[in-house]
Amino acid sequence: MKFQRKKYTDPTLLKLYEELLWPRLIEEKMLILLRQNKISKWFSGIGQEAISVGVAQALEADEYILPMHRNLGIFTGRKLPFTRLFAQWQGTMMGYTKGRDRSFHFGTNEHHIVGMISHLGPQNGVADGIALASKLKSEKKITVVFNGDGGTSEGDFHEAVNVAAVWDLPVIFLIENNGYGLSTPSREQFRCKSFVDKAIGYGIEGVQVDGNNILEVYDTGRSLAESMRKKPRPILLECITFRMRGHEEASGTKYVPKKLMDDWAKKDPVSNYEEFLLKEKVIDKKYSDDLRKKIKKEIEAGLDEAFKETHPEADTNQELSDMYAPFTQQTTDPSGPTSEKRFIDAIRDGLYQSMEKHGNLVLMGQDIAEYGGVFKITDGFVEKFGKDRVRNTPICESAIVGAGLGLSIKGMKAMVEMQFADFVTEGFNQIVNNLAKAHWRWGQAADVVVRMPTGAGTAAGPFHSQSNEAWFFHTPGLKIVYPSNPHDAKGLLCASFEDPNPYLFFEHKLLYRSVKDQIPDNYYTVEIGKAKLVSEGNDCSIITYGMGVHWAQEILQSMPDVNADVLDLRTLLPWDKEAVEQTVRKTNRVLILHEDTLTGGIGGEISAWISEHCFDALDARVVRVGSLDTAIPFAPTLEKNFLPKGRLKAKIQELLSY
Repeated sequence: MKFQRKKYTDPTLLKLYEELLWPRLIEEKMLILLRQNKISKWFSGIGQEAISVGVAQALEADEYILPMHRNLGIFTGRKLPFTRLFAQWQGTMMGYTKGRDRSFHFGTNEHHIVGMISHLGPQNGVADGIALASKLKSEKKITVVFNGDGGTSEGDFHEAVNVAAVWDLPVIFLIENNGYGLSTPSREQFRCKSFVDKAIGYGIEGVQVDGNNILEVYDTGRSLAESMRKKPRPILLECITFRMRGHEEASGTKYVPKKLMDDWAKKDPVSNYEEFLLKEKVIDKKYSDDLRKKIKKEIEAGLDEAFKETHPEADTNQELSDMYAPFTQQTTDPSGPTSEKRFIDAIRDGLYQSMEKHGNLVLMGQDIAEYGGVFKITDGFVEKFGKDRVRNTPICESAIVGAGLGLSIKGMKAMVEMQFADFVTEGFNQIVNNLAKAHWRWGQAADVVVRMPTGAGTAAGPFHSQSNEAWFFHTPGLKIVYPSNPHDAKGLLCASFEDPNPYLFFEHKLLYRSVKDQIPDNYYTVEIGKAKLVSEGNDCSIITYGMGVHWAQEILQSMPDVNADVLDLRTLLPWDKEAVEQTVRKTNRVLILHEDTLTGGIGGEISAWISEHCFDALDARVVRVGSLDTAIPFAPTLEKNFLPKGRLKAKIQELLSY
């Protein structure tokens, strides 16, 4: 291994040496503790330390790094206290996730680190968002995101690199090419000879370095960072290296040929660099021995402190409250003149006025800029707010949702428009595992609103008509809003942007141009989590939301002898249990209506809650009405049969005659 000292001074070389020793000596201690059954699991980066250390030292302290399991040198390089790191690995309260997650599944804005989740790839979209925020703020900062060679097969990697290329984002997509994805060799992962070849396809630069050579990684990292600060753009950096331990210790390395292990052992990044320093007379044996003793002593002290702490005592209230970033809504009452607006106009109003109110809000979505979106909601926004804040995106929902979280990390707000709610499947992982869990895991708010044009009735078939709110209703950490009228649509949308928590905002497409109302022209908000009684009666209660509100009112008009409460939930997560209980105890008969399919729909949960908490008030069994348990058909006659409206009247009669 050839080390090129260049113009680096002795103090710089010594600093790199010490930073290399820290992760190596910690790992050696961890392996001992693992054998002693004092820790439960360990992902070893032995043999790969030069990459993490070189990158951490090459960047400025306030530039974000998104590492993975085997990048201990990032955390030690950013001077995270070892006591807290060990507590994190052990799952105790002193750790960064309060015992809720282990390993490096956490972030710390204090140290400008955002850790991974177990799903490989999503960290790349988050890196895009961090870099976008830096670019919009003219900070001249770069972001580095780590990937293993196997993880680059994930769609998230491709999406994020493509977005960064199109938007000229200052991101280094670093690939640690160690030849294996767990036990699967590279030849079974991809056909390209090197990852720098992939850069060509994205129209970006690709650079390859010896990942075991600390000076080469450090020098290349510094050079790239300096260049990218002046000229923002993404670069793919491939670091050739090898993992000398198993994927995690239980995996072993029997799948690796012995000769390959022996060859890479000769390229050990720590021992080779140490020999170079000895040869250059930068250090001597005594210096090396003393430094190792000093580091080991600090490690032992950190362990002694961390071992004093036991697993956290469970506090149910704390666990529940930490799912969401702290926020107390202060509603803004309507004022000033009103005018007649369609549902779609109300959405546009709320979005436009929120952009005026929040100068750090960025809109992202397919065709939303000059074209104005497929429903023309953002038509004219570019002229007012500019293309920095109203951004057309490539067709890559996962990367864009991830970028929303990245913007949040940098103190900005994001709106992501799904062209149709059906397409949210492409960003599902980012929503349920990144956005929903970020605050609970490491105290990071996900200030993202995902707008979801939804619903059937337009003969759009099975991929543009689905009601998929129930997919997310089961996910703590999210908030779900589903307005039924223009007034609530505007007020709830504005309220969603004020709250720093992640929202799914459902907008029924059929309501866009079919429903009108007199609503305030000025900015106002509607209370999140509060249902609204839209009509009153004593015969029964119809609990519904979205299009169901209009169906219920229309059917009741054809039943003049029936007087019913119609409760519009408006917010589905959290839903208004107090209002539900109040109407149940008033009428004693309940029908729950939703457009979603019956099985697994939100109505099932509400019905169960009523049975558990209001059973004594019921004079009849709870009735649910939903769509057929099929996909949504295209032909209008079949779609009409699919939807629940045609079955609603009979179900009301059934409930009343019980």
